[in-house]
Parts: sequence; structure tokens; C-alpha cells
Amino acid sequence: MRIDLLCSGSKGNCAVVREGNTQLMIDCGSTKKYLTQAMTKANVQLEDTDAVLITHTHTDHIKQLKMVRHLPVYSYCDLDDVDVHHVVQPLSEFDIGLFHIRVIGLSHDAPKTCGYVIESPTDKLVYITDTGYVPNDEKTYLTDAGHYIFESNHDIAKLMQTRRPMFVKQRILSDNGHLNNEDAGHYLTELINDRTKDIVLAHLSQEANHPQLALQAVKDQFARRDLPMNSFHLQAAEQFEITTIGE
Repeated sequence: MRIDLLCSGSKGNCAVVREGNTQLMIDCGSTKKYLTQAMTKANVQLEDTDAVLITHTHTDHIKQLKMVRHLPVYSYCDLDDVDVHHVVQPLSEFDIGLFHIRVIGLSHDAPKTCGYVIESPTDKLVYITDTGYVPNDEKTYLTDAGHYIFESNHDIAKLMQTRRPMFVKQRILSDNGHLNNEDAGHYLTELINDRTKDIVLAHLSQEANHPQLALQAVKDQFARRDLPMNSFHLQAAEQFEITTIGE
């Protein structure tokens, strides 16, 4: 399984997952120019995409929906202007080519937000962004993955220092907001195991976070639980840089 995270953050989100002759796209935010250039750099052909998985309706995740409207689109949220729309529910499962996909219900201030667990005969990806917390009854489906793309949106102190209105800060900190660095690290310590090869911290706020803050917070959570970190690669995704994991 190869995963190319083309962009990640409040200005756009998109990932491409490939194995064999099966290709999935998760979300389609950002600009058409950037996505087109990024797909070229990652050797991704849009016409080879078997399906598009949408997490929710915020613009940074669906801005270029018109680019993919001719492809089969799967989502828990309501969508307009797509030709073939498959509506899925939390914990529902379906197959696309080599991939078996499970929908994970999340808590965010957009109606019907979800994440995805994507399994192939050889590997497993957990894709979780835009959530205030991870429901306990869904954690069992998020364990034992080779690859994690996992939200680590903000540093709490840095968020509070921004000039954002207090109601915006409260929304971000709420159960319907975003995972902070410490919570992301805490959840990851509960989920990973010896099979884990990659963790990518995703959807970092450019104003209320920094890659080194996110990485250190996660490392601190592992250290508190005396868990080793030498068996996997930990990195933080940048907004407009391609992050590639897998093979």
C-alpha cells in the first residue's frame, strides 16, 4: 500500500491510496492548480481513481469536488453535484477493488463527519482528521494498523495566544472541534502496536501549531507510558508538501 498525502491543513486536504490496480482518493480540498500539480509529482492519474471518499463538507475537504464529480463518490455527509453518490454510515463496510473500507463516525462541527479505515490483503491505513475526540466504541477498529494519518491540529497554549475570537477558540477546543497535540499522542499510544510502520500527524494549524510542537507532544506521551518509538517513523505533514508513506 502506498499513501500520498498531497496536502493537509485548513487550506486543503487530499490523499491518494494505491495498491495494485486499485486507487482511492480521500477528500479533494485545495485549489485545482495545486491538486493537479501535486498529482503529477506523485505520479497519480485522476482517471485511474476507482472512488473518492469524503470525510465531511467543510470547504478545505471538498473544494474541488467538481474535479471528481464523474467518479463514484462515497460519503456519510450530504453532497450535491456528484454523478454517482454512495451514502455510507458509521461502521458500515464496503469493498473497492483490493481495499476493504470501514467508516468511522467522528465528532466535528460539520454534519456527519467521518474517517476511514482502509485495509488491503497486506496492509491497513487509519485516516482520522477533524474530530474533537475518538469514540471509545470505535477504537477497536483503529488498532493494528501499519499506517496512521491522524489529526494533531493545535497546541493549546499557542491557540490561546492567537487573535481568534474566544468563541472560535472554544469551538476548536470542544468535543466538536479538533484534536490537540497531547490528545493525538494519547490516542496513538492506545492504538499502535508492533505492526505500525508510519504515523503522520495531520491537519496542523498554521497559526496555532508547529510541526516540532506536535512531534514533541506525541513523543512526550509515548515517554510517559514508557513506550518505545524505534519501530515506526513519526512525521508531521505540511500544508502544501507531499508526504508519502508505504510502498
